[in-house]
Amino acid sequence: MKLNDNQLKLLKESMKTAKNFSGSLYASKFKDIDIDSINTQEDFESLPFTEKGELREGYPLGIQAVPDEQIVRIHSSSGTTGTPIIIPYTKKDVDDWAFMFARCYETAGITKKDRIQITPGYGLWTAGIGFQLGCEKLGAMAIPMGPGNTDKQLKMMMDLGSTVLCATSSYALLLAEEIAKRGIGDKIKLKKGVIGSERWGDKMRQRISDELGVELYDIYGLTEIYGPGIGVSCAREAPMHYWDDFIYLEIIDPKTGKVLPDGEIGEIVISTFRKEGAPLFRYRTHDLSRIVPGKCACGSPFPRIDRIIGRSDDMIKVKGVNIYPGQVEDVLKNIDGVSSEYQVMIDHLNGKDIMTLFFEMNNGADKEAVENAVGTAFKTKIGLTIVPKGVEIGDLPRSEKKSTRIFDNRY
Repeated sequence: MKLNDNQLKLLKESMKTAKNFSGSLYASKFKDIDIDSINTQEDFESLPFTEKGELREGYPLGIQAVPDEQIVRIHSSSGTTGTPIIIPYTKKDVDDWAFMFARCYETAGITKKDRIQITPGYGLWTAGIGFQLGCEKLGAMAIPMGPGNTDKQLKMMMDLGSTVLCATSSYALLLAEEIAKRGIGDKIKLKKGVIGSERWGDKMRQRISDELGVELYDIYGLTEIYGPGIGVSCAREAPMHYWDDFIYLEIIDPKTGKVLPDGEIGEIVISTFRKEGAPLFRYRTHDLSRIVPGKCACGSPFPRIDRIIGRSDDMIKVKGVNIYPGQVEDVLKNIDGVSSEYQVMIDHLNGKDIMTLFFEMNNGADKEAVENAVGTAFKTKIGLTIVPKGVEIGDLPRSEKKSTRIFDNRY
């Protein structure tokens, strides 16, 4: 994507503010950089990246770029390892986030007549409160359930006539299976699902859509950059529009750091134009996608990125072969008899790495034939011999939050 003059002006203004705030991350990071000399896209893209490790080192509020009296809220990344990343927000940050999130709902065709059931978690995590902010900005009815308590979720869904479900893909699938199991599909009024916080494959997408009878929309975001709501898919499905009046997005080669041409898959790097509490410049998200060239048939003027296919830091190596979770899903999606859920176990036994791929099979599928097909496809497409294990639907664990699908037991 091209960085236009107005975007460059906004970036430079924000960079100067961050640099001039004593003690902030960018006061030291930009100490020897003359911001006034940054006059082109190439100049900007020569600046150093901001890494997640730098944000952790600044714990708790080392990335804050305005005085305390301007901060109205903090959030924290949902990561389970390492020092948490604390993100401070000003009132304007919160208002801008609500505006972007409401735009996401509108892009998905959701209106103030809808009743939006919000199941992601609240608290320090940005998810639940982000979905609610956008809902209230839009003027729709928010049903702030939070995660878990499936019995109550379904009761509220029926009694209040929820028309939109906001959830992780894992919990959306769990709810869809429970609705089918209890035979209450005719009492559910859902029309749309807004799904985020974890990547999900085509088979899972199809199962949720079919079993709930809803249109599904991917929503994108991360706590460091406001939270969910900086991009969403439209009625034309796959790609997600992102709000380039608030963020500048680059795609880089994860190994070399070189900016890639539109259309090539790489790591998403984001800079903020208007964020006050914790602005970020050239922040490496580790999410993998590509910029989708051209205009969308939906008529939106906003640029697009493809669905997130994985993370540059979630690669595993087995017998010298690099594997991403997205590759596992790509293999499974084309094999008849395989359902949406899978789990990978990697062990080191008798001096050798062994990868076992458990996958759920559709009812009536020939177990031996499907296992052989999975093993052959994995060897052909990825170059690794695995142990394929077909199991019945429901045998693999379900999650009310994000699902863990790869377990590396070698270390």
